[in-house]
Amino acid sequence: MGLNLAEKILASHSGKETVRPDQFVMAKVDLVLGNDITSPVAIKEFRRLGAKHVFNKDKIALICDHFTPNKDIQAAEQVKMIRQFAREQEITHFYDVGEMGIEHCLIPEKGLAGPGDLVIGADSHTCTYGALGAFATGVGSTDMAAAMALGKAWFRVPHTQRFNYQGQLKPYVTGKDLIIYTIGQIGVDGARYQAMEFGGEVIENLSVEGRLTMANMAIEAGAKAGLFASDDKTVEYLQKAGRKVEKLYPDLDASYYKIYNWDVSKLEPQIAFPHLPENARSVRETKGIKLDQVVVGSCTNGRIEDLRQAAEVLKGRKVNKNLRMIVIPGTQKIYLQAIAEGLIQTFIEAGAAVSTPTCGPCLGGHMGILASGERSLSTTNRNFVGRMGHPNSEVYLAGPYVAAASAVAGEIVHPEEVLS
Repeated sequence: MGLNLAEKILASHSGKETVRPDQFVMAKVDLVLGNDITSPVAIKEFRRLGAKHVFNKDKIALICDHFTPNKDIQAAEQVKMIRQFAREQEITHFYDVGEMGIEHCLIPEKGLAGPGDLVIGADSHTCTYGALGAFATGVGSTDMAAAMALGKAWFRVPHTQRFNYQGQLKPYVTGKDLIIYTIGQIGVDGARYQAMEFGGEVIENLSVEGRLTMANMAIEAGAKAGLFASDDKTVEYLQKAGRKVEKLYPDLDASYYKIYNWDVSKLEPQIAFPHLPENARSVRETKGIKLDQVVVGSCTNGRIEDLRQAAEVLKGRKVNKNLRMIVIPGTQKIYLQAIAEGLIQTFIEAGAAVSTPTCGPCLGGHMGILASGERSLSTTNRNFVGRMGHPNSEVYLAGPYVAAASAVAGEIVHPEEVLS
């Protein structure tokens, strides 16, 4: 019996020819990741372990992105601790204000994760790198501390569900719509402690940016990881990041816990209603939902392709006077590219505010907090109660096309209603 992607990677990193679901393994990691919220706890635990040096200064990434630029004194103290630790340990991949970015946009951009890698991060959306063929998963800060010291971590090999998407996507339907639809079908616990493996002709034709969006939200289905085969698109994407990689596919006779086959040719842009990502509906079912805020950005949809999609809709149009729109490029490099392509000018002329890269409003941190009774449509990944601010606010999730069109209309609409 062959191996699926999750099994292949965990086997190779634990020194075994094969592994099977529910087996426990100790595996060497290729990258350990932390941010400005989770790293301080890990650093304290690292010191409590009595560790003097990290296992490999080139295989740890510390990225300040959640409350950065610092929103208050507490955030400043958190980053100060990380900054001092990074200097002390000579961490190669430490990213602070000026060269930082949202971690799950920056890591792919830097080529720090790739096919066959095993990545752990003290952030639940570490699963993003599965789009590049890595087994990447979120862990707690104590696991991060141990991995920084030892270079390894334990895993229970997950069962894998396979998702095959067939057909041809309609205009304005993106990876964001595919993953919202998928979570709507299986629920927020539909892949709990399992790996999601994505494939089919739609996925083969999907951009790497679209795959990153889908892998990012695997955790919203409860998944341990979300994986894609690494193909020519993956190789080309990582070559631009300065990394040479080889393709990686599951074995043809790989075993799966469950297999889904969906023809998504008729799929419409999707909206996740409050207060769970599984509350998926077609945008055509959302008439008359007025908005107070629209956000385009985050580790889910803050890449250049996402900004291009939003700008395509906003070009020559104005943000509705009854709402505010915030655009957040995922990294400084993406920001510069958006400037070069005229996208930032389009956003500002339309009446949107453009922010330096930050997680900011996604977690209710800063740069776009909601008041009681307010509604936001966001390209982020979670819409739990109080996620972006007041517990009595509401968050709707969508892709950049729908977000930009809704910013113009003042309510949730299909992009066709603005572009026609």
